[in-house]
Amino acid sequence: MPTPRDRQARIATFVVYAVQGLSFITLLAQVANLQTKHRLDEGALTILLLIVPVFAGLGSVAAGSFAARRGSKPLLRVAQPVVALAVVLVALAPSVPLLVPALLLFGLGVGAVDAGINMQGVAVERKYGRAVLNGFHCMWSVFSTAGALWASAAADLPLVVTMTIPMVVAVAGSVYAGPLLCTIEEEKVEEATVTATGGFPWKPIIPLCLAMAFLYVGDASVSNFSTVYMQQVLAASPGVIPLAYAAYQATTLLIRLGGDVAVRKYGPAAIVRIGGAIATLGFLGIVLAPNQPLAILAFGLTGVGLSVVAPQSFSAAGRLDPAGTGVAIARVNLFNYVGFIVGAALVGGIASASDMQVAFAAPLVLSAVIIALARGFEPRRVKEAA
Repeated sequence: MPTPRDRQARIATFVVYAVQGLSFITLLAQVANLQTKHRLDEGALTILLLIVPVFAGLGSVAAGSFAARRGSKPLLRVAQPVVALAVVLVALAPSVPLLVPALLLFGLGVGAVDAGINMQGVAVERKYGRAVLNGFHCMWSVFSTAGALWASAAADLPLVVTMTIPMVVAVAGSVYAGPLLCTIEEEKVEEATVTATGGFPWKPIIPLCLAMAFLYVGDASVSNFSTVYMQQVLAASPGVIPLAYAAYQATTLLIRLGGDVAVRKYGPAAIVRIGGAIATLGFLGIVLAPNQPLAILAFGLTGVGLSVVAPQSFSAAGRLDPAGTGVAIARVNLFNYVGFIVGAALVGGIASASDMQVAFAAPLVLSAVIIALARGFEPRRVKEAA
């Protein structure tokens, strides 16, 4: 049975996931306004935006090394306010030379926080002895949606005001949750079996890393190109164009609401296998969609399928690392950014060479590979597998 302290840590972990969702969307929702403010063409904007996932990968690797020695609690107490500060600095930047270091800081912070919150989520899941990680990711989605709604409602306010107000909320949440998070002693539930200097073996987590990368190839394709697809392929009106991405986000949130119950009943491997199959069906629908309603439905199906992969990747990484060093989680998290970069380049490149509808065949194939990787989501612990 969870103790009062376990419940306290779980509430704090809900808060840090919420803060991360709010912080990330606060910047993402303003990309078009930042492009206008700094008079960026598409090429320059793409290069600037690549700063975030590249440096987020570096931040994730650094977070794994730091957390192995000191735990993810002090990491998050520093990194989350840094992310909020970086968002405000992005809003304040008067020129591109000052925008670049702000984006660099944001990327490093986001990578560290993504790794840290999932270390906390896995630690809480260990304490509870049952699947709870989907609920944390659901909270990320809820506050990401809330941040997007705020950006829409505050569209007439100055950019710095629109971006700063949510970050005040984010810092307040981080300050509240920080002292209540799991300590390094609570994360490290067993005697360490790997060194804190990165001696954790890669082989057991390769299926999780690949599944994470392929998930984010799909996510990047939907996030970056769903509106282009609806406009260019299906000639959708301005009011219909956003509905594809809205369907993707809505189904992602819906599935995560009940994801933990499904995992407890059927097991993580089965859920990931089913998710991969549904995502494959969704991308097939996008490639073949003859009209707008079926395309929107297909984008919704991709959300259903892909939404379960990330939480189960982190959960499985945590089971592979019973010492609770955080190294496995940080490494799996790194492939979040690998997949996002590859997805944007791959789908965009195929679209340039062929057309946007054909380009979605790439995430279709990789989603199907997730089905084959699902066995890795019920791993043995490292010391048992050695």
